[in-house]
Amino acid sequence: MRDIAGELHGWYASGRSFAVATVVAVTGSAPRDAGAALAVDAAGTAVGSVSGGCVEGAVYERCRQVLETGQPVVEHFGYTDEDAFAVGLTCGGALDVLVQAVRPRAGDEAGGEADSGADAEVEAGLAAALAAAAAGEPVALVRVVAGPDPLPATALAVTADGHRGRLGDGGRGGGRLERAAAAEARALLAVGRTGRLVLDRKGRPCGAEAADGVTLLVESFAPPPRMLVFGAVDFAAAVARIGVFLGYRVTVCDARAVFATGRRFPEADEVVVDWPHRYLAREAAAGAVDGRTVVCVLTHDPKFDIPLLEAALRLPLAYVGAMGSRRTHRDRAARLREAGLGEAELGRLRSPIGLDLGARTPEETAVAVAAEIVAHRSGGSCLPLTCGEGPIHRDLPGSAGSQAALTR
Repeated sequence: MRDIAGELHGWYASGRSFAVATVVAVTGSAPRDAGAALAVDAAGTAVGSVSGGCVEGAVYERCRQVLETGQPVVEHFGYTDEDAFAVGLTCGGALDVLVQAVRPRAGDEAGGEADSGADAEVEAGLAAALAAAAAGEPVALVRVVAGPDPLPATALAVTADGHRGRLGDGGRGGGRLERAAAAEARALLAVGRTGRLVLDRKGRPCGAEAADGVTLLVESFAPPPRMLVFGAVDFAAAVARIGVFLGYRVTVCDARAVFATGRRFPEADEVVVDWPHRYLAREAAAGAVDGRTVVCVLTHDPKFDIPLLEAALRLPLAYVGAMGSRRTHRDRAARLREAGLGEAELGRLRSPIGLDLGARTPEETAVAVAAEIVAHRSGGSCLPLTCGEGPIHRDLPGSAGSQAALTR
């Protein structure tokens, strides 16, 4: 729902009723991950997408129906040879989609006080999550997808220091299920992950088949991950551009003020003049880098590279890549060993940076770098799809969208 959170917050704040359909489970080669959403208001206006087109029409109609009845539903969309021309996913995967109605009440804008009924308390959780996401504040939205008693689509907005809303476990903010779900969601929010959890009514992890198991979808609305591009060279502009395209907040850093200018890197979110290792150390000390942060070292100058990589490879970053020839890499690795780095730390360094695409121009090199980052993040084989027969979409254990990994 991240892509449309701002628009939905605007609808809610203006009192517009709407229904929102959210992908809550994915199997096979479905086109969208858990958390993808489509919303339809009372006038029939639609925003977002759940399938890239395959079942959009059917989900739209279901949203209209749920908006009239007010009753949440979970719909399954799949594909078999027998129903190849019916509504389904021609890609061969399957989606479970939760559809719920949202009807704002007077005075129930985020931060305001709604009437004290259970429905209002549940809706307050969704409203608070939308408001925080629209403002760029970290928040996790927890909703019940299935369970013995809790109403599907009940909602909890979880932040680092509290939560708002209700999961329907009878605790009015204090139930064991609610507290456990908030704690689990807070942990997922810290690493920006979205996925499913299964807890019993006492908040203990269990299997989906458990009689009292409650299946929850946790959507993390975290700030965009960071891409730190070190070296104000011609390749950096192309890497910064594609980093923005991939959804990163991009910083270009170089110690040379004559090269590190906003005019040379207009698409970067910020351009910093500083020694690279000092800047990274300062950002790490401030908690401004995390396990989603990508570092691209493009200077291929030892006086910049070695102290920077020594620091970067000791941090729990998502990706560290460095440009240079194979000879440069061998020399760089030797210097880093002399600086005290072990083989495990050196094994995290992607150098020479990027996949072997035969790239030559800055733009082609940026594509190669971006492809390696995506493959490293999602567990891709880096082989042409025509070489394999398995699923097109895959997730590393514990990565965003991995249903099994988040079912405990």
